[in-house]
Amino acid sequence: MLIRRGTPADAQAIAACNIAMAKETEGLQLDPSLIGPGVRAVLEDARKGLYFVAEMDDQIVGQMMVTFEWSDWRNGNIWWIQSVYVSPNHRRQGVFKALYQHVRDQALKNAVVAMRLYVERENLNAQKTYVAMGMHLSHYLLMEEMLPRG
Repeated sequence: MLIRRGTPADAQAIAACNIAMAKETEGLQLDPSLIGPGVRAVLEDARKGLYFVAEMDDQIVGQMMVTFEWSDWRNGNIWWIQSVYVSPNHRRQGVFKALYQHVRDQALKNAVVAMRLYVERENLNAQKTYVAMGMHLSHYLLMEEMLPRG
């Protein structure tokens, strides 16, 4: 298994993984006219985030995106893990663990002060996996307001 940074050539595969992940975890149908350009925007501008992919036999079998938050309280960057997906045929084979460890190693090299992610309340399997990697539930709740586009 090869873990590497995503490139613009990976955009279609990453978008397909995002579509599959949203359908599986939230029952959502992502709009390809939004997710495609959204993925390409990250792959073409590292200030927006970084994709990391797990590759086996020249196929992407898993992915993880990182976006950045500056913490004035900690005087350092927090990396938010997002768009986590492992193809069903490759689950329970260490793909997520390899991706997570690679991202964690990169975070340590870049003096990142914390890694965070959000997870569906009902996704107990994912929560167990994240705890096994060393993460824990924080005392924060996530709140949001979706704003109208355009």
